Amino acid sequence: MARNEERGDQVGREEPELIEKLVGINRVAKVVKGGRRFGFAALVVVGDGRGRAGFGTGKAKEVPEAIRKATEDAKRNMSKIALRDGRTLHHDIKGVYGAGHVLLRSAPSGTGIIAGGPMRAVFEALGVQDVVAKSIGTSNPHNMIKATFDALKNIQAPRSVAAKRGKKVAEVFGRAERQADAS
Repeated sequence: MARNEERGDQVGREEPELIEKLVGINRVAKVVKGGRRFGFAALVVVGDGRGRAGFGTGKAKEVPEAIRKATEDAKRNMSKIALRDGRTLHHDIKGVYGAGHVLLRSAPSGTGIIAGGPMRAVFEALGVQDVVAKSIGTSNPHNMIKATFDALKNIQAPRSVAAKRGKKVAEVFGRAERQADAS
């Protein structure tokens, strides 16, 4: 009997190919009686390229083990983000975490990912193709990524806003009113 069957998992169901981006590795030191003990802390972003992404951290004595722990943590913390046409954001939004402030703007097709460092890794893993992003404040990768995810989780698709209000999508955008005024 296969190992998957023993656990009750579905046989033949494969995990979709995930994009893993290593954002940073820090060497950390613990001072003990005999001197310093060195370890490593890793920060990883994981996504499926179709609107799901997450980030994670891991610490270990060796770099590969820290990366493995961070990747597992990122896979556990994945969340679904609403994208417009699967390539950009629905609207402009700000995100804040600690001293990290980020501004994310939707962009027309062909713009590409205009974002620095850690934010670029998030967008690549998420599958966003066109976005303009600006980091205002800290350049700390941890705070930048957390601020980026804070902004992304607050994005609302027009369809979900219309459903909450009990209206049609055109009414949310105000198109129905403009068409009535024009005639």
